[in-house]
Amino acid sequence: MTSLSRSLIVERPGSHVLAEGPLPQPGPGEVRVRVAAAGICMSDREVYDGHRDAAYVRYPVIPGHEWSGTVDAVGEGVDPALVGRRTVAEGFRACGRCERCRDGETSLCTTGYDETGFTRPGAFADHVVVPARLLHPLADDADLRAAALLEPAAVIAAAVRAGAPEPGERIAVLGAGTLGLLAVQLLAAVSPAELTVIDPRRERASLALGFGASEALAPKEAEEMRGRYDLVVETAGAPSTAADACLLARRGGRVVLTGMFTPGAVGIDPVHLSLSQLTVRSVFGAPSSAWSYAVRAFTAGLLDPAPLITHEFPLERFAEAVALVGSGDPETGKVLLRP
Repeated sequence: MTSLSRSLIVERPGSHVLAEGPLPQPGPGEVRVRVAAAGICMSDREVYDGHRDAAYVRYPVIPGHEWSGTVDAVGEGVDPALVGRRTVAEGFRACGRCERCRDGETSLCTTGYDETGFTRPGAFADHVVVPARLLHPLADDADLRAAALLEPAAVIAAAVRAGAPEPGERIAVLGAGTLGLLAVQLLAAVSPAELTVIDPRRERASLALGFGASEALAPKEAEEMRGRYDLVVETAGAPSTAADACLLARRGGRVVLTGMFTPGAVGIDPVHLSLSQLTVRSVFGAPSSAWSYAVRAFTAGLLDPAPLITHEFPLERFAEAVALVGSGDPETGKVLLRP
């Protein structure tokens, strides 16, 4: 085994370097994972461009919060049987002791924000070191390339759990990006009467039909469907999509917001909200229970993220890879780094 490991370090916004240094060693309660694949999402692009809120990033940083790999070393107090296990791991370094953690809401830990790839070294590297308690081991034959998308899958699993879909309901998914298409797969497993995907990009929306959606509509077409759906899962984070999601829900319906909205987003009409008696939930990250849900669905074959992957790059081509993310190219889906 080599004694060196490479890491992609974003030193400051717009500046990165591929560095080689000593192999990181796991401390007590930690494991070291040989990274198989790491996804790049818009949050990583924001880190690189310097657009992420300063409270949620710490430069210099090794990004990479969507990843999979194989445990190759364990620290003191960790079961050595984990060595050789394929795995993913939660990103939030929740304390496990505060009121929110003890209530199972580990993504809302009150001790302060701390996450792999943003405030701790992430997986745009040959190896990543994480607390063993955050691991979600996978099957021995798990597709690690596809498993790199289990982090966004866990987020959407949190949304699905919050929305509590039931068989025979009419469900809409607003947005056909990575989160939206993963949502379609999880929601299709519930056997809805209708599963409509709404996105202006015909190329992306059409992919949803292969994942179990019953129809794909452009936003203008969807205006005729307002007040129709029992459950609306919003995944786009566009300026108007929170308000649009509430308009699509029937009276007494449910709305779950997963998009990361920016200042200036259109507000939800409180009059409509109260008169329609809507239940509106939001999702920030994924608690441990949602990770378990996503991993179970992946293992059972109900969730297959592999078709969402369109590009793969080595660490040396990070600049090309990150430029694709958020470029608006309808041909670009999930972009992976393969150390």
